[in-house]
Amino acid sequence: MATLSARGRVLQVDLRGDAVRAVQGAMVACTGEVEFTGAGLGGGDGLRAALRRKAAGEGLALMECSGTGTVHLAVEARHVEVVDLAGDTLSVESESLLAVTPGLRLDVRFAGLGGLSSGQGLATTTVTGTGQAALLSDGPAIALEVAPGRSLVVDPDAFVASRGSLTTTLVSGISWRSLVGEGSGEPFSLRFDGTGVVLVQPAER
Repeated sequence: MATLSARGRVLQVDLRGDAVRAVQGAMVACTGEVEFTGAGLGGGDGLRAALRRKAAGEGLALMECSGTGTVHLAVEARHVEVVDLAGDTLSVESESLLAVTPGLRLDVRFAGLGGLSSGQGLATTTVTGTGQAALLSDGPAIALEVAPGRSLVVDPDAFVASRGSLTTTLVSGISWRSLVGEGSGEPFSLRFDGTGVVLVQPAER
């Protein structure tokens, strides 16, 4: 089975006659017999998923890398982290997803209410199943734990991914961005409750 390995700012993909899906244009080098084809919007998970993704502004152009060999992927020198999934679900900000191995399904999940001015955090790409997912972050991602009775509030521009039994809601009102005069309209943050882990990047988009 294909395996993903993080090498700082580069993802190494070892293919053994199978295929992985990755962000189009992310290939920087490869060896062996590898073919690259378009995987469409969301990786071919069906028209309904594609329409939901388009409506959410979460268009994710993917390519399929198949064959036998090694592929190196990178996007704008961003840091890479590999997450192993065993039948669970990872919620990822769409710009932070780099690649997924076979057996993982991509979909869109809406978080909170619509109608807020910022598009960040209104919908996330969900990765479900058993396999590996490679994530991108501006700087090394930081893992923050969420426990019952201890909510976590995150700037949507710093959010990378989350996993576990978490409930995500949008909290409108004052945000640190509004204090420095950035953004427009109604500011909001992401609030996580339950049990799990949230990955954030030490930078804003």
